Amino acid sequence: MSDRTTIGSGANGARIAVCRSAEEWTRSFGSAKQQTAVTIGNFDGVHLGHQKILRAVVDFSQAGAPPGQNAELISTVLTFYPHPTRVIRPDASPALLMTLDQRLAAFEQFHIHAALVIEFTRDLAQLAPESFVQRYLVDTLRTRAVFVGENFRFGHKQAGDVNLLRQLGERFGFETEAVAPVVIDAMVVSSTAIREAIREGRVDAARKLLGRPYALKGEIRRGTGMGTKFVVPTLNLATRQELLPKLGVYATEVILDGKAYHAATNVGVRPTFDGGSVTIESHLIDFNEARTGGPLEVRFLKRIRDEQRFPNPEALRRQILTDIQESRDYFQSQPAQTSS
Repeated sequence: MSDRTTIGSGANGARIAVCRSAEEWTRSFGSAKQQTAVTIGNFDGVHLGHQKILRAVVDFSQAGAPPGQNAELISTVLTFYPHPTRVIRPDASPALLMTLDQRLAAFEQFHIHAALVIEFTRDLAQLAPESFVQRYLVDTLRTRAVFVGENFRFGHKQAGDVNLLRQLGERFGFETEAVAPVVIDAMVVSSTAIREAIREGRVDAARKLLGRPYALKGEIRRGTGMGTKFVVPTLNLATRQELLPKLGVYATEVILDGKAYHAATNVGVRPTFDGGSVTIESHLIDFNEARTGGPLEVRFLKRIRDEQRFPNPEALRRQILTDIQESRDYFQSQPAQTSS
Protein backbone atom coordinates (compact mmCIF):
# COMPACT_ATOMS: atom_id res chain seq x y z
CA MET A 1 0.00 0.00 0.00
CA SER A 2 1.19 3.51 -0.74
CA ASP A 3 1.95 6.34 1.68
CA ARG A 4 -0.63 8.85 2.77
CA THR A 5 -1.99 10.86 -0.14
CA THR A 6 -4.51 13.59 -0.81
CA ILE A 7 -7.24 13.54 -3.43
CA GLY A 8 -8.71 16.54 -5.25
CA SER A 9 -9.77 19.72 -3.50
CA GLY A 10 -12.99 20.34 -1.68
CA ALA A 11 -14.56 23.30 0.06
CA ASN A 12 -12.18 26.21 0.55
CA GLY A 13 -9.45 24.25 -1.25
CA ALA A 14 -9.31 21.58 1.48
CA ARG A 15 -8.13 18.13 0.42
CA ILE A 16 -9.22 14.81 1.79
CA ALA A 17 -6.40 12.99 3.57
CA VAL A 18 -6.10 9.36 2.49
CA CYS A 19 -4.26 6.83 4.66
CA ARG A 20 -3.67 3.30 3.43
CA SER A 21 -3.13 1.49 6.72
CA ALA A 22 -3.74 1.78 10.44
CA GLU A 23 -0.03 2.49 10.96
CA GLU A 24 -0.12 5.29 8.46
CA TRP A 25 -3.13 6.85 10.18
CA THR A 26 -1.32 6.75 13.52
CA ARG A 27 1.75 8.42 12.01
CA SER A 28 -0.42 11.14 10.47
CA PHE A 29 -2.96 11.82 13.21
CA GLY A 30 -1.92 9.91 16.31
CA SER A 31 0.17 12.60 17.97
CA ALA A 32 -2.76 15.05 18.07
CA LYS A 33 -4.99 12.41 19.69
CA GLN A 34 -7.94 13.95 17.89
CA GLN A 35 -11.13 11.91 17.88
CA THR A 36 -13.17 10.96 14.85
CA ALA A 37 -16.72 10.58 13.61
CA VAL A 38 -16.64 7.52 11.37
CA THR A 39 -18.65 5.57 8.86
CA ILE A 40 -17.65 2.14 7.56
CA GLY A 41 -18.41 0.53 4.22
CA ASN A 42 -17.63 0.05 0.55
CA PHE A 43 -19.83 2.94 -0.67
CA ASP A 44 -19.87 1.77 -4.29
CA GLY A 45 -21.71 4.46 -6.26
CA VAL A 46 -21.95 6.88 -3.30
CA HIS A 47 -25.72 6.84 -3.84
CA LEU A 48 -28.45 8.69 -1.94
CA GLY A 49 -28.33 6.25 0.96
CA HIS A 50 -24.57 6.64 1.28
CA GLN A 51 -24.91 10.40 1.02
CA LYS A 52 -27.34 10.45 3.95
CA ILE A 53 -24.77 8.64 6.10
CA LEU A 54 -21.90 10.89 4.98
CA ARG A 55 -23.91 14.00 5.87
CA ALA A 56 -24.66 12.57 9.30
CA VAL A 57 -20.94 11.98 9.88
CA VAL A 58 -20.02 15.51 8.83
CA ASP A 59 -22.81 17.10 10.88
CA PHE A 60 -21.74 15.21 13.99
CA SER A 61 -18.05 15.99 13.44
CA GLN A 62 -18.79 19.69 13.30
CA ALA A 63 -20.97 19.69 16.41
CA GLY A 64 -19.51 16.82 18.38
CA ALA A 65 -16.22 18.08 19.79
CA PRO A 66 -15.89 17.28 23.48
CA PRO A 67 -16.65 20.14 25.94
CA GLY A 68 -13.77 22.53 26.28
CA GLN A 69 -12.23 21.63 22.91
CA ASN A 70 -12.54 23.92 19.91
CA ALA A 71 -11.34 21.49 17.28
CA GLU A 72 -14.07 19.54 15.55
CA LEU A 73 -13.85 15.80 15.15
CA ILE A 74 -12.21 14.35 12.06
CA SER A 75 -15.02 13.20 9.75
CA THR A 76 -13.75 9.89 8.44
CA VAL A 77 -14.69 7.08 6.06
CA LEU A 78 -13.21 3.65 6.74
CA THR A 79 -13.41 1.78 3.45
CA PHE A 80 -11.83 -1.23 1.80
CA TYR A 81 -9.84 -2.08 -1.31
CA PRO A 82 -10.27 -4.35 -3.11
CA HIS A 83 -13.98 -4.94 -2.64
CA PRO A 84 -14.36 -7.72 -0.03
CA THR A 85 -16.18 -10.04 -2.43
CA ARG A 86 -13.10 -10.02 -4.69
CA VAL A 87 -11.29 -11.81 -1.89
CA ILE A 88 -14.04 -13.88 -0.25
CA ARG A 89 -16.21 -14.84 -3.23
CA PRO A 90 -14.45 -13.73 -6.43
CA ASP A 91 -16.85 -15.66 -8.67
CA ALA A 92 -19.79 -13.70 -7.25
CA SER A 93 -18.09 -10.31 -7.16
CA PRO A 94 -20.17 -7.58 -8.86
CA ALA A 95 -18.95 -5.17 -11.51
CA LEU A 96 -18.36 -1.98 -9.55
CA LEU A 97 -19.93 1.40 -10.20
CA MET A 98 -16.85 3.43 -9.27
CA THR A 99 -13.10 3.16 -9.00
CA LEU A 100 -11.45 3.74 -5.64
CA ASP A 101 -10.24 7.18 -6.70
CA GLN A 102 -13.77 8.12 -7.74
CA ARG A 103 -15.12 7.04 -4.37
CA LEU A 104 -12.49 9.11 -2.56
CA ALA A 105 -13.27 12.15 -4.70
CA ALA A 106 -16.98 11.71 -3.92
CA PHE A 107 -16.26 11.55 -0.17
CA GLU A 108 -14.45 14.83 -0.47
CA GLN A 109 -17.40 16.44 -2.24
CA PHE A 110 -19.41 15.76 0.92
CA HIS A 111 -16.68 17.44 3.01
CA ILE A 112 -15.26 14.31 4.57
CA HIS A 113 -11.89 15.17 6.13
CA ALA A 114 -10.12 11.82 5.82
CA ALA A 115 -10.38 8.28 4.53
CA LEU A 116 -8.73 5.18 5.93
CA VAL A 117 -8.46 2.67 3.07
CA ILE A 118 -7.85 -0.80 4.46
CA GLU A 119 -6.41 -3.45 2.18
CA PHE A 120 -8.94 -6.27 2.32
CA THR A 121 -7.18 -9.59 2.69
CA ARG A 122 -8.13 -13.09 3.80
CA ASP A 123 -6.49 -12.34 7.16
CA LEU A 124 -8.72 -9.29 7.59
CA ALA A 125 -11.76 -11.41 6.66
CA GLN A 126 -10.91 -13.72 9.58
CA LEU A 127 -10.88 -10.89 12.13
CA ALA A 128 -13.55 -11.28 14.81
CA PRO A 129 -15.99 -8.34 15.16
CA GLU A 130 -14.61 -7.27 18.54
CA SER A 131 -11.03 -7.43 17.27
CA PHE A 132 -11.96 -5.30 14.25
CA VAL A 133 -13.54 -2.66 16.47
CA GLN A 134 -10.65 -2.68 18.92
CA ARG A 135 -7.97 -2.33 16.26
CA TYR A 136 -9.55 0.16 13.87
CA LEU A 137 -12.24 2.12 15.69
CA VAL A 138 -10.66 2.29 19.13
CA ASP A 139 -6.88 2.01 18.85
CA THR A 140 -6.47 3.67 15.45
CA LEU A 141 -9.28 6.14 14.81
CA ARG A 142 -10.12 7.05 18.43
CA THR A 143 -13.76 6.96 17.39
CA ARG A 144 -16.29 9.06 19.28
CA ALA A 145 -19.23 8.13 17.05
CA VAL A 146 -19.80 5.66 14.23
CA PHE A 147 -22.60 5.90 11.64
CA VAL A 148 -23.70 2.88 9.60
CA GLY A 149 -26.71 1.62 7.69
CA GLU A 150 -29.31 -0.45 9.52
CA ASN A 151 -28.21 -3.66 7.75
CA PHE A 152 -24.51 -3.13 8.46
CA ARG A 153 -22.49 -6.31 9.05
CA PHE A 154 -18.83 -6.70 9.97
CA GLY A 155 -16.20 -9.14 11.16
CA HIS A 156 -15.54 -12.80 10.40
CA LYS A 157 -18.45 -14.33 8.45
CA GLN A 158 -20.27 -11.01 8.99
CA ALA A 159 -21.02 -12.08 12.54
CA GLY A 160 -21.26 -8.49 13.78
CA ASP A 161 -24.35 -6.32 13.31
CA VAL A 162 -25.57 -2.94 14.52
CA ASN A 163 -26.66 -4.31 17.91
CA LEU A 164 -23.21 -5.78 18.55
CA LEU A 165 -21.55 -2.58 17.36
CA ARG A 166 -23.70 -0.62 19.80
CA GLN A 167 -22.75 -2.95 22.67
CA LEU A 168 -19.06 -2.61 21.81
CA GLY A 169 -19.48 1.16 21.63
CA GLU A 170 -20.88 1.20 25.15
CA ARG A 171 -17.87 -0.77 26.32
CA PHE A 172 -15.24 1.26 24.47
CA GLY A 173 -16.83 4.70 24.76
CA PHE A 174 -18.22 5.58 21.35
CA GLU A 175 -21.74 6.22 20.11
CA THR A 176 -23.38 4.09 17.42
CA GLU A 177 -25.99 5.53 15.08
CA ALA A 178 -27.94 3.33 12.65
CA VAL A 179 -29.05 5.48 9.70
CA ALA A 180 -32.35 4.51 8.09
CA PRO A 181 -32.24 3.68 4.38
CA VAL A 182 -33.44 6.03 1.67
CA VAL A 183 -36.55 4.80 -0.17
CA ILE A 184 -37.39 6.01 -3.69
CA ASP A 185 -40.58 4.84 -5.44
CA ALA A 186 -41.03 2.14 -2.79
CA MET A 187 -37.50 0.82 -3.45
CA VAL A 188 -34.67 0.89 -0.95
CA VAL A 189 -31.70 2.66 -2.52
CA SER A 190 -28.79 0.23 -2.84
CA SER A 191 -25.74 -0.36 -4.99
CA THR A 192 -27.27 -3.68 -6.07
CA ALA A 193 -30.45 -2.02 -7.34
CA ILE A 194 -28.41 0.60 -9.20
CA ARG A 195 -26.22 -2.03 -10.86
CA GLU A 196 -29.30 -3.91 -12.01
CA ALA A 197 -30.85 -0.76 -13.49
CA ILE A 198 -27.66 0.11 -15.38
CA ARG A 199 -27.20 -3.42 -16.72
CA GLU A 200 -30.76 -3.24 -18.03
CA GLY A 201 -30.25 0.19 -19.60
CA ARG A 202 -32.64 1.90 -17.18
CA VAL A 203 -30.33 4.85 -16.67
CA ASP A 204 -33.21 7.12 -15.65
CA ALA A 205 -34.00 4.77 -12.75
CA ALA A 206 -30.33 4.60 -11.78
CA ARG A 207 -30.25 8.38 -11.76
CA LYS A 208 -33.06 8.56 -9.21
CA LEU A 209 -31.22 6.21 -6.86
CA LEU A 210 -27.83 7.87 -7.30
CA GLY A 211 -29.12 11.42 -7.04
CA ARG A 212 -27.20 12.22 -10.24
CA PRO A 213 -26.73 10.66 -13.69
CA TYR A 214 -24.63 7.52 -13.90
CA ALA A 215 -21.35 8.62 -15.43
CA LEU A 216 -18.34 6.97 -17.01
CA LYS A 217 -15.05 8.82 -16.67
CA GLY A 218 -11.76 8.26 -18.43
CA GLU A 219 -9.66 9.42 -21.34
CA ILE A 220 -10.34 10.07 -25.00
CA ARG A 221 -9.02 7.18 -27.05
CA ARG A 222 -8.22 7.41 -30.71
CA GLY A 223 -10.72 5.32 -32.68
CA THR A 224 -10.45 3.47 -35.97
CA GLY A 225 -11.74 6.45 -37.95
CA MET A 226 -14.60 4.43 -39.40
CA GLY A 227 -17.24 6.57 -37.73
CA THR A 228 -15.84 9.86 -38.99
CA LYS A 229 -15.28 8.46 -42.48
CA PHE A 230 -18.61 6.72 -42.99
CA VAL A 231 -21.05 7.97 -40.34
CA VAL A 232 -20.59 10.91 -37.93
CA PRO A 233 -17.55 12.06 -35.92
CA THR A 234 -17.35 10.76 -32.36
CA LEU A 235 -15.14 10.90 -29.29
CA ASN A 236 -14.24 7.46 -27.94
CA LEU A 237 -13.99 6.96 -24.18
CA ALA A 238 -11.51 4.61 -22.52
CA THR A 239 -12.54 4.01 -18.90
CA ARG A 240 -11.36 1.88 -15.98
CA GLN A 241 -14.89 1.62 -14.62
CA GLU A 242 -16.27 -1.88 -14.69
CA LEU A 243 -20.01 -1.52 -15.16
CA LEU A 244 -21.19 -0.29 -18.55
CA PRO A 245 -24.84 0.38 -19.42
CA LYS A 246 -26.65 -2.16 -21.55
CA LEU A 247 -25.49 -2.02 -25.15
CA GLY A 248 -27.40 0.60 -27.09
CA VAL A 249 -27.75 4.30 -27.84
CA TYR A 250 -28.32 6.94 -25.16
CA ALA A 251 -28.95 10.65 -24.83
CA THR A 252 -25.99 11.82 -22.78
CA GLU A 253 -24.24 14.84 -21.41
CA VAL A 254 -20.50 14.85 -22.14
CA ILE A 255 -18.08 16.87 -20.04
CA LEU A 256 -15.05 18.07 -21.99
CA ASP A 257 -12.64 20.75 -20.79
CA GLY A 258 -15.04 21.55 -17.96
CA LYS A 259 -17.92 22.28 -20.36
CA ALA A 260 -21.08 20.21 -20.80
CA TYR A 261 -22.20 19.19 -24.29
CA HIS A 262 -25.40 17.47 -25.34
CA ALA A 263 -24.60 14.20 -27.09
CA ALA A 264 -25.78 10.86 -28.43
CA THR A 265 -23.65 7.97 -27.18
CA ASN A 266 -23.41 4.41 -28.47
CA VAL A 267 -22.26 1.66 -26.13
CA GLY A 268 -21.66 -1.36 -28.29
CA VAL A 269 -19.56 -3.59 -30.51
CA ARG A 270 -20.19 -1.76 -33.83
CA PRO A 271 -21.81 -4.76 -35.55
CA THR A 272 -22.22 -2.95 -38.87
CA PHE A 273 -18.42 -2.82 -39.09
CA ASP A 274 -17.97 -6.33 -37.61
CA GLY A 275 -16.58 -4.89 -34.42
CA GLY A 276 -15.59 -7.08 -31.50
CA SER A 277 -14.80 -5.30 -28.24
CA VAL A 278 -17.22 -2.85 -26.62
CA THR A 279 -16.65 0.81 -27.39
CA ILE A 280 -18.21 3.98 -25.97
CA GLU A 281 -18.60 6.52 -28.77
CA SER A 282 -20.21 9.93 -28.29
CA HIS A 283 -21.29 12.38 -30.96
CA LEU A 284 -21.29 15.82 -29.37
CA ILE A 285 -24.07 17.99 -30.77
CA ASP A 286 -22.83 21.27 -32.26
CA PHE A 287 -19.20 20.36 -31.60
CA ASN A 288 -16.77 20.09 -34.50
CA GLU A 289 -13.31 19.96 -32.94
CA ALA A 290 -11.03 16.97 -33.44
CA ARG A 291 -9.68 15.50 -30.20
CA THR A 292 -7.35 12.55 -29.77
CA GLY A 293 -6.67 12.72 -26.04
CA GLY A 294 -7.56 14.26 -22.69
CA PRO A 295 -10.10 13.57 -19.92
CA LEU A 296 -13.73 12.83 -20.81
CA GLU A 297 -16.89 12.14 -18.82
CA VAL A 298 -20.14 10.73 -20.22
CA ARG A 299 -23.35 11.08 -18.18
CA PHE A 300 -26.19 8.77 -19.21
CA LEU A 301 -29.65 10.38 -19.17
CA LYS A 302 -32.04 8.45 -21.42
CA ARG A 303 -31.95 5.21 -23.39
CA ILE A 304 -32.89 5.70 -27.04
CA ARG A 305 -32.66 2.24 -28.61
CA ASP A 306 -30.88 -1.10 -28.72
CA GLU A 307 -27.72 -1.50 -30.74
CA GLN A 308 -28.44 -3.15 -34.08
CA ARG A 309 -26.69 -4.25 -37.25
CA PHE A 310 -27.37 -2.28 -40.45
CA PRO A 311 -26.90 -3.49 -44.03
CA ASN A 312 -24.44 -0.71 -44.86
CA PRO A 313 -22.83 2.41 -43.38
CA GLU A 314 -25.33 4.72 -45.08
CA ALA A 315 -28.27 3.00 -43.37
CA LEU A 316 -26.41 3.30 -40.07
CA ARG A 317 -25.73 6.97 -40.71
CA ARG A 318 -29.45 7.66 -41.33
CA GLN A 319 -30.33 5.96 -38.05
CA ILE A 320 -27.65 7.84 -36.14
CA LEU A 321 -28.96 11.15 -37.46
CA THR A 322 -32.35 10.09 -36.14
CA ASP A 323 -30.76 9.23 -32.78
CA ILE A 324 -29.07 12.62 -32.66
CA GLN A 325 -32.37 14.36 -33.34
CA GLU A 326 -34.03 12.33 -30.58
CA SER A 327 -31.26 13.46 -28.23
CA ARG A 328 -31.87 17.07 -29.26
CA ASP A 329 -35.58 16.66 -28.61
CA TYR A 330 -34.86 15.20 -25.18
CA PHE A 331 -32.70 18.12 -24.13
CA GLN A 332 -35.16 20.65 -25.51
CA SER A 333 -38.04 19.08 -23.60
CA GLN A 334 -36.21 18.61 -20.30
CA PRO A 335 -33.45 21.24 -20.09
CA ALA A 336 -33.54 21.38 -16.29
CA GLN A 337 -32.64 17.69 -16.01
CA THR A 338 -29.28 17.89 -17.77
CA SER A 339 -27.34 18.98 -14.71
CA SER A 340 -25.96 16.51 -12.17
